[in-house]
Amino acid sequence: MLDPGTERFVDAALALPPAALAAAFDRMVEDRSQGGREASRAARPSAAQDSVLTHRVRGGLLARADELDGHLTGLLSDAKSAICVAGRAVLKRGRLTPEQYALLVTPFTALGVPAPPHPTVDPPRDGVPA
Repeated sequence: MLDPGTERFVDAALALPPAALAAAFDRMVEDRSQGGREASRAARPSAAQDSVLTHRVRGGLLARADELDGHLTGLLSDAKSAICVAGRAVLKRGRLTPEQYALLVTPFTALGVPAPPHPTVDPPRDGVPA
């Protein structure tokens, strides 16, 4: 029920080291006052999609619970929140403005996690950027 781009994004985010996940969460919290809260609301998926996404994130992080909480108490929960918020943005990127999308995925893309482009961004034509 998740598209391949969302699956790749989530899997790459799940593979980040603990310090990077903590940094992504901190940035997400900082960005909430700059429109992140509204963008997150706009990216709300269906209950079924959210369940699939949350299950994938939780499963990926639970295997690393000791590592994450050994780095920082509560990091398991923080990382789950941050990845789910960004994952919802990737999943529902067509509902978001390019600015909202960037705001929600940048905590991870700034750390090297690739995200699919926003659908309103023109793709290159014949290898030449638009």
